[in-house]
Amino acid sequence: MAGPGKGRKNPLLGAAVLKALLQRRSGQDQVKTQSLYDGVLRDLDLKDEQVEKYLSEHAAEVEEAIRSHGRRGS
Repeated sequence: MAGPGKGRKNPLLGAAVLKALLQRRSGQDQVKTQSLYDGVLRDLDLKDEQVEKYLSEHAAEVEEAIRSHGRRGS
């Protein structure tokens, strides 16, 4: 449950961040991470096409989420 003042997290944003991070990987990691990504999409009831569209329309927001991830709690 979300704390006071916090809305529900956007599953499309989360999936888009994951996809952007996984696209930066190379080699054999891609095969392993594709399985992870597919499972996340299944759990969130999303399709890759939805994530691709969100990523293209909200690229700046996705990049900001990636950059700010390490600053949480500080």
